Amino acid sequence: QVQLVESGGGLVQPGGSLRLSCAASGSSFSLYVMGWYRQAPGKQRELVATITSGGTINYADSVKGRFTISRDHAKNTVYLQMNSLKPEDTAVYYCKYAPFGISSYWGQGTQVTVSS
Repeated sequence: QVQLVESGGGLVQPGGSLRLSCAASGSSFSLYVMGWYRQAPGKQRELVATITSGGTINYADSVKGRFTISRDHAKNTVYLQMNSLKPEDTAVYYCKYAPFGISSYWGQGTQVTVSS
């Protein structure tokens, strides 16, 4: 069983920065995709950024150039550095861990609010 613990959300002014962390514990897998998704009120959950075990990275167009995903393989942790935040980035951010060939795991979510 895998547990995902997210941290780093909060309230920030437009133009500010936040860094989210997601630590995976329990079982570990050599082939996987880890990433961040978000869900704003009244909207569907959407992809923000993903990174594979091989280091391939994918971003949603809306965050390219502002967000950076990275990972510490030894710590089984993925990070999301969010810069130049906008009010439309306000959402609950969820971490996802998808080992190859196995059902995905989701974190509990962390609230990010961008407001003046």
